This record gives sequence, C-alpha cells and structure tokens, in this order.
Amino acid sequence: MMMAMLRAGGLDLVTDGVRSADLSNPDGYFELEQVKTLDKTDRHPWLADCRGRGVKIISFLLPHLPDDCNYRVIFMRRDLGEVITSQNAMLAARGEPAGPEPSVLTAQLEDDLSRVRRVLRGRSCFETLDADYGQTVADPAGTAARVNRFLGGGLDVRAMATAVDPALYRNRA
Repeated sequence: MMMAMLRAGGLDLVTDGVRSADLSNPDGYFELEQVKTLDKTDRHPWLADCRGRGVKIISFLLPHLPDDCNYRVIFMRRDLGEVITSQNAMLAARGEPAGPEPSVLTAQLEDDLSRVRRVLRGRSCFETLDADYGQTVADPAGTAARVNRFLGGGLDVRAMATAVDPALYRNRA
C-alpha cells in the first residue's frame, strides 16, 4: 500500500517487476530482487542507483544496510495477526502450505521487530517514520501528509491518498 502511495505521489521507485501483481496484491509487489542480497554480502553497488528513490525493504533486512548512506525509512506497522492471516491466505492461493503455528510465528516476528527497532534507533544513518496500516486505510490523507513532510515535501498528497484502496484491507484483526 505504501509503495502504491509513493508512486502515485510522484516518487520514483526502484522495482524490477520480477514478481507481478496477483490476487493477493493486485497493485503489485513493488520489489527489487537485489534487496534479497543485503544479508548475503557486504557489496551492494546497486544502492547507488537508489539515492532519492523509493525501495521496498522488509524489516528483517534493514539492519544489513551499510552505514555509508542515509536512509529515510517509512516503517509500516500492522497487527501481526493480520500479517500472518494475509500471508497464509497468499500461500494457500499459491497452493503452498501455511507457515509455522501462528503463536510461534507471532513470537518470532515480535522478536525480529524489536531487534530491528533497536537497530533503527541506534544507527545515525536511519531516520524513521512509523505508519500504521489500519490508520492509513482509515485516514489516507493524514498519512500521506505525514509521509510528504517526512520526505521533504513535493509529493502529490491527494494522489497518494487516493491510491489507498480500503477494499484491499481484507484480513482485519
């Protein structure tokens, strides 16, 4: 949702289109395969091409970003029960088995998020804005305005707000 908002607002995004839109994410995934190498190597020459542009990076990989750049992180928060339900629905649609038991997965995700939050607070290369998924759906204009300010202004806030499709919020707690 946030990547769709940023695109609608006029921010140039770095994506590769490898993972195309589907029923789970009809607007697409907005991913870049090279991001998946962050925890596998210390060399990331592709990051230079991302300056001033939007890149989707899952929380687990944020600590692997090098300190020699400055990052503005829009940290999307969502109820973990909703995340797990959504992920399991996506896996089922692809004919794949569900992940670990929800209570186990919730504990793992909570631990990971705590670790990532400590890293974001402890490294001067990160500036972070929290955005809540449910609140963004409820008040897209408010979130769009906050994101625009955080990114220095210049985005089309109205277009960002209209990019939020409440019908896609299918797995509510």
